[in-house]
Amino acid sequence: MKRTILATILAVGLTAPAIAQQQVDMELMTYPEIAAAMQTGKTTVLIYSGGTEQRGPHAVLGGHTLIAHRASVEIARQLGNALVAPVLPFSIAGGHLNPKWPGSVNLPGPVFSAVNEAVVDSMVVNGFKSIVLMGDHGGGQKELEDLAKRLDQKYAAKASHVYFCGDLYAKTHDDVDVWVKEHGLPPATHGGIHDTSLLMFLGGDSYVRRDKLVAGDSPVPPGQQPDSTKPRVDNGVTGDPRPATSEFGKLFFDIQVRNAVAQIRSLIASAPKAAQ
Repeated sequence: MKRTILATILAVGLTAPAIAQQQVDMELMTYPEIAAAMQTGKTTVLIYSGGTEQRGPHAVLGGHTLIAHRASVEIARQLGNALVAPVLPFSIAGGHLNPKWPGSVNLPGPVFSAVNEAVVDSMVVNGFKSIVLMGDHGGGQKELEDLAKRLDQKYAAKASHVYFCGDLYAKTHDDVDVWVKEHGLPPATHGGIHDTSLLMFLGGDSYVRRDKLVAGDSPVPPGQQPDSTKPRVDNGVTGDPRPATSEFGKLFFDIQVRNAVAQIRSLIASAPKAAQ
């Protein structure tokens, strides 16, 4: 019995440092662990904005943030040289503020940019050389892109570069839209198959109320006006989440991670060697 207990203690003691070495989420690391990771080449940091907004009657409001937590860790692990800054839980989401759908939180554009700038400033002081801005929410993409350009110029002299990974959002949504169309599924822009499937994959019934899955308004094609002859379905959904599955979610998650990893590697590879 004593030998079994001793063996267990030794196993735990040997496993703990190994787990720390594999960790990429800075919120779950100590500062010596972060310093050690940076010394072994993890000088890239991902700054990922999530969001808190209504997602229809079926999905939890923290969807963007929950997706960002999981995706950022997987992206960092696949990159191999990156750590993950604490995910920001707020974004530009004023379009979702509605007393009918309580709970959404909006950061005005200048505030959203200022918060991200402060995080970048902190990461430069911390010693990171490649700083990547990403957003899981449509609101804020342009702000992050502009901010990355401005801060990259600001910090280039310190051998720190700031990048915007737009493919994480834009290319992923384009790729998913093509897949959805090819498989004869209903298109959506909010609370539909894409994000509902992701949440099913990541959290199952903890994130999605399956008994509340209902269709909302159909997306309006670019350049067209809504059909005024059809009554509006005012439930916060644009699309139809009912065909969503966790299997679809795994596919969409992999697309998102793959697009981000590919663009980040390309961005960093094109930077001056001193920035890598």
